[in-house]
Amino acid sequence: MTPQKAPSPRTTVKRVPQRGNYEQETIYRILDEGLVCHVGFVAEGQPFVIPTAYGRVDDTLYIHGSPASRMIRTLQQGIDVCVTVTLLDGLVLARSAFHHSMNYRSVVIFGTATLVENTEEKFAALQAFTEHVIKRRWEEVRSPNRHELAGTLVLSLPLAEASAKLRTGGPIDDEADYQIPVWAGELPLKLTPATPIPDARLHPHIKLPTYISDYTR
Repeated sequence: MTPQKAPSPRTTVKRVPQRGNYEQETIYRILDEGLVCHVGFVAEGQPFVIPTAYGRVDDTLYIHGSPASRMIRTLQQGIDVCVTVTLLDGLVLARSAFHHSMNYRSVVIFGTATLVENTEEKFAALQAFTEHVIKRRWEEVRSPNRHELAGTLVLSLPLAEASAKLRTGGPIDDEADYQIPVWAGELPLKLTPATPIPDARLHPHIKLPTYISDYTR
């Protein structure tokens, strides 16, 4: 089978390259399941990595924040940015300390962000943020008003330069270590919701929506 080609030298997975994946569908699936991205950039010679929420519409990733945000102010200047998303799927417990690992799915995105000035695109991005966190929420809540729209900046980042990296399966021990009498295998991890806690001022007649009670990630 012909190996997949990375979209750029920067996105080529060099460490354990067989774990690299450059398929658009795989990248989008990981992004759609994740909740938090980490945005890496350099401002005045100082590197920063900031966790933040995000949303995806087709082949564009959106992030947002206050006009006072250092991250937002810096990124709209068109500097290079690196955005990462990681899903932790489990702990891999080997027979030796050296071969312990984790199962994961991750995406790395390179590029430059652009300020979204078109009102329709900005509104669609804000909807994408909400729906990314919990589907069907946008149709029930109040939409952002003019003041809130003015107080929120949205940046777009194309997904043209992105790659995924994944690890699955059990531990890979040294052959001699398979005789060590210690448990080895995978401990799967999963993000699961707890019981919803109603707001103290919630009207008692308002029922819990099924999209909350049946929430899965």
